[in-house]
Amino acid sequence: MTSLSSRLDAVLDTALAADRLVGAVVLVAVDGEVAYARAAGMRDRASGSSMTRDTVFRLASITKTFVTAAAMRLVEEDIVGLDEPTSLWLTRFHPRLPDGSEPEMTLRHLLTHTSGLGYGFAKRPGHPYHALGVSDGLDSSVETLHENLARLAKAPLHFTPGERWEYGLSLDVAGHLLEASSGVPLIEIMRHAVIEPLGLRDLGFVAKDPERLAVPYALEASGPIPMTDPYSLMYEDGTSTVFSPSRALSPQLYPSGGSGMVGTADEVLALLEALRRGGRGIMSEESARAMLSAQVGAEAQANGPGWGFGLGGAVLVDPEAAGVPQSAGTFAWGGVYGHQFFVDPEAGITCVALTNTAPEGQTGPTARAIVDAIYA
Repeated sequence: MTSLSSRLDAVLDTALAADRLVGAVVLVAVDGEVAYARAAGMRDRASGSSMTRDTVFRLASITKTFVTAAAMRLVEEDIVGLDEPTSLWLTRFHPRLPDGSEPEMTLRHLLTHTSGLGYGFAKRPGHPYHALGVSDGLDSSVETLHENLARLAKAPLHFTPGERWEYGLSLDVAGHLLEASSGVPLIEIMRHAVIEPLGLRDLGFVAKDPERLAVPYALEASGPIPMTDPYSLMYEDGTSTVFSPSRALSPQLYPSGGSGMVGTADEVLALLEALRRGGRGIMSEESARAMLSAQVGAEAQANGPGWGFGLGGAVLVDPEAAGVPQSAGTFAWGGVYGHQFFVDPEAGITCVALTNTAPEGQTGPTARAIVDAIYA
């Protein structure tokens, strides 16, 4: 039987040789001990810089997991309630249903993506989000969060909060809610709740060391190309994601609670291991259990069939329906710049795979091959 290291090395070597990935950092921990760690490929092809374990990545939606953890800490400190109306704090954010009524929205709705808010990248041209110029938090089209939320509030909610699941801008709103309820900026909340307790040095909304920041690439038919600024990644259904890589170097832009953080693979691993171990150092065991438990069932299809949603990530409800090797209760999410992670509490496995190649590292064959190699 081949070893874990040889199987994962083969996956990465194949992806690099086939020019499907430019570079990656992959970490696998088993029962809290790092069983595999490799930095492969290039951080920047143009300069010839190799990928290193301390490379800083644009985390995209992995940001949501960090911000959700901070939210749970503030809930425990009685600064904000999971089920109190957001209108108590967000006095200028009043989205309405198509009939003009204003339903009650809560932090729980925001953290579980049952708020009725969506994402522009998942909508075809002509949707109100596009007409109003709402930013998804990955681009630099809107400078302030107040302006973006003002635009978002003008678009009708897609459904009554709590009615169903839809991935969207909920965590950007949640980030602002945390600021409004605590009276301090989101980055200071992150320092208090996550960064300092876990001893993280690079996590933030602006890269502290640009030299270690991975150059982002997009996998086109001809192979990976460096992302321009802006860069539009087109999908077969006519939708697209717009990236502004310079956002990670722009302190004047608002901190997107849904997609704006930067950090290293080891920092993501530190958060996930803290959650797997009952919230150790950052929250109570009860809060950690809530994050890793399905708050919304498999009807959400949050990561495809068989996947529900917890707080800050998808939760595997039905492995057979999902067609994946992980155990029921696996907590997983990713980032559109090319990332994925999962925590399988039953098997004691935590995996972080950050790449600089979109969308291959998140949804391409390499992403699935990494999972299969771990369980082979």
